[in-house]
Amino acid sequence: MDKRISPASRLEGSVLLPGDKSVSHRYAMISAIAEGKSKLHNYSTGADCQSTLYCLRGLGIEWTKDGNVVEIEGRGLDGLRAPLANLDAGNSGSTIRMISGILAAQPFTSTLEGDESLSRRPMERVMKPLREMGANLEARDGKYPPLTIHGGPLKPIEYTLPVASAQVKSCVLLAGLFAPGATTVNEAIVTRDHTELALREFGAEVTSRRGAITVQGRPTLTGKELLVPGDISSSAFFLVAACIIPGSRLLMRAVGLNPTRTALIDFLVAMGAKIRVVDVKSTGGELVGNIEITGGDITGGTIEGATTAALIDEIPVLAVLGARSRNGLTVKDASELRVKETDRIATVADNFQRMGVTVETAADGFHIPGGQKFAAAELDSCGDHRIAMAFSVAALAAEGDCTIHNAEAASVSYSEFFDTLHALRA
Repeated sequence: MDKRISPASRLEGSVLLPGDKSVSHRYAMISAIAEGKSKLHNYSTGADCQSTLYCLRGLGIEWTKDGNVVEIEGRGLDGLRAPLANLDAGNSGSTIRMISGILAAQPFTSTLEGDESLSRRPMERVMKPLREMGANLEARDGKYPPLTIHGGPLKPIEYTLPVASAQVKSCVLLAGLFAPGATTVNEAIVTRDHTELALREFGAEVTSRRGAITVQGRPTLTGKELLVPGDISSSAFFLVAACIIPGSRLLMRAVGLNPTRTALIDFLVAMGAKIRVVDVKSTGGELVGNIEITGGDITGGTIEGATTAALIDEIPVLAVLGARSRNGLTVKDASELRVKETDRIATVADNFQRMGVTVETAADGFHIPGGQKFAAAELDSCGDHRIAMAFSVAALAAEGDCTIHNAEAASVSYSEFFDTLHALRA
């Protein structure tokens, strides 16, 4: 699908964001292995989180969906059934990596597959710790989906993440639920802690101390009624849009403000964005609040080290902001971008070059000089939802109409994105 986007003179209004993808995935998976019914409000409407639900259905989990409310009948730790066919994770790396931890402990064999993009994404980072726990896994060329898991009894381990990854951490912790004793994951750089918070809500014993997260095996998990916060990663597109379109005023409502995710707000404020966070409250262990933004004088900045790990999903749209800032943006320590839905360093650079924007790439990042103009151009998401949305935001500040090819990719995480963007044009 092609999407034509005209320049915007101003953006104004309020946005109720879809449910957080990261939280939705985790709530659904844990609900499936809890005992009794769980009711999840504001479950993500993105295709990735629907992939998680369909994988759970393939494992014998019954669920119903009414709008953005999902009810799941949990079957307990030992209640999953052998799938009758391969489990399709679609485009969702979160689904395939995290559910692998659960499947590694099951007394049956299962195979996880995905679309063309997911089939190019490496799985060694979850295969290694699961093998240490006693699982038997096979993959195409030793590392790519389809991923076949011959489940069985697991042993607890202490595992140190070689690269900061909340998905790998979550995979090991979910596997640890089935192993007798304590399973510990050590992380040098703090990653999002939605799994730890969710496990505690459902009744697991989880401790976190000085970068070591430990889960006690064989807990009794109990179904819960929970609200999924609005997705702060999705807010990034509108926050950046408000920064690059003069005179814009936006309100993001009921946004998840988990401290491991608010590096986005901190970074934007450091770059000069005028942001207020108000009406903060806690729900299900997660903080939720409203974000007000009225543009700002954007100076530029550098993303590196721990900040890179915290902002890895938002880097494509922050690159758009960097090009319009006074001093530009430098991104370092971001080699993980090379193995996302696309090589995001390459796809960001390619689309910028189409718009006449200068960008200097490196193996683990890029530098974008500031003060650049965006020419009208034919842009391509290459099937990557974050590239589709990031360059739709860039198109708002272009000197003429732009066309986004493969724009339907946005529905992977935010099916209402283009409708919302259109509604905010003042």
